[in-house]
Amino acid sequence: MPAAAFQKSVRHLYEGATPDGVRFRYGLLAFDIVTVLFIIATSFLPSNHITEAFDIVFGVVILADFAARLFASRHRMREFSRFSTWADIVAIVSFLAPLAGEAGGFLRILRTLRLLRDYQMLARLRQDSTFFQRNEEVIFAVTNLAVFIFVMTAIVYETQKFRNPQIGNYADALYFTVTALTTTGFGDITLPGTTGRMITVVIMIFGVTLFFNLARALLSPHKVRFACPACGLQRHDSDAVHCKACGKVLNIPDEGLT
Repeated sequence: MPAAAFQKSVRHLYEGATPDGVRFRYGLLAFDIVTVLFIIATSFLPSNHITEAFDIVFGVVILADFAARLFASRHRMREFSRFSTWADIVAIVSFLAPLAGEAGGFLRILRTLRLLRDYQMLARLRQDSTFFQRNEEVIFAVTNLAVFIFVMTAIVYETQKFRNPQIGNYADALYFTVTALTTTGFGDITLPGTTGRMITVVIMIFGVTLFFNLARALLSPHKVRFACPACGLQRHDSDAVHCKACGKVLNIPDEGLT
């Protein structure tokens, strides 16, 4: 098959709206979810030959997906300006490089950000899933908070495991991260030294911000996504009749009360 025709076929899978393309992208989404579950499940287990073998398998698949995306892209250099591209690179290195070790396993969770930052997948989920439409902000907030917790847990563990007897495993690091994030501060585990204090400050500042963002998403009134025909405002109250920005009469589709 000529290179141009093969590129068109790959682009069709990643961008096409046909059933084959949709099934392919949902297959990638399912693979990403399995990858994340594997990362979380094995992060608290000692390294062994079985998990290392799965690491290699996941790494090869992610590398193939990454290469295919670059091959199909119309603007390849622009891909490297996206956070999702670098998150994939970190994931590939952490899966395939033996020297990455357990810390690499936690950095792999950065790949979860790509799940919800992919424009094609976002558009498809909004179209196919009523649950996603109603809870999009909450899903984003939960994902961002979970990624932050696991990445900071990795940093705490790797910087403290050889110098702080209070941090003996990932559970200890996770426990400290959560207590610092919620500002509970029981004080039974602390990070000594300037580096430890700076890590604690980062956890508290950014963690509390993400935590309140999740609380806001949970408690704020439900919004619907509907582009105003006049000003383009995307989000409105579910019972809105007029656009809050310009006053234009809206015609938001509504299935009615049940």
